[in-house]
Amino acid sequence: MTPEYSLFEELNVSRETLSRLTTYVDLVKRWNPKINLVSRNSLSEIWERHIRDSVQVYRSADEFKSWVDLGSGGGFPGMVCAIMAADESPQARFSFVESDQRKSAFLRSVARECGLDCKVISKRIEAVDGLGADIVSARALADLRTLLSFCDRHLSKNGTALLPKGANWKKELGEAREEWNFDAEPITSLTEPQAVILKIKGVSRG
Repeated sequence: MTPEYSLFEELNVSRETLSRLTTYVDLVKRWNPKINLVSRNSLSEIWERHIRDSVQVYRSADEFKSWVDLGSGGGFPGMVCAIMAADESPQARFSFVESDQRKSAFLRSVARECGLDCKVISKRIEAVDGLGADIVSARALADLRTLLSFCDRHLSKNGTALLPKGANWKKELGEAREEWNFDAEPITSLTEPQAVILKIKGVSRG
């Protein structure tokens, strides 16, 4: 059984979603040698290490109308979440903030090839006016203290941040609480037992 069809059965996604995900993976593999979207070592495990991980982020979200992915890079988790939502929440709006022009071009290509109505903002996160999103996601972008400053800027008042973090997440959490007030629910990663998705609400400066 191929990795994509194993994922299809495990996560109960539609055939349309699987088709879009397959198109996305093909585009990552095609573009990766030129602009390094994911590490070469992880490219062979893209379904398990990147797609599955991103789908878990999507499944961790509460009901939403707008989703902003910060420092999107190759589109994990944001583009996967947009692909999932295309079938399950077609009215939801997705925006990607990515300052690298080549990666922005890649994201636009994925959106076009997958038939997604997404907005790609080719600016630094700090230079973008507050987006008031219901959900903010960011993966492998910055330490939690810095991420919370971005969330404070771009989340709606009752919004939720979904932030994948590695084995040092408890240390980052403690350091962030020195500067920020927030509620955090750690969700154990399906792909790495020591890692979590931090589901964060109520962000305000301490």
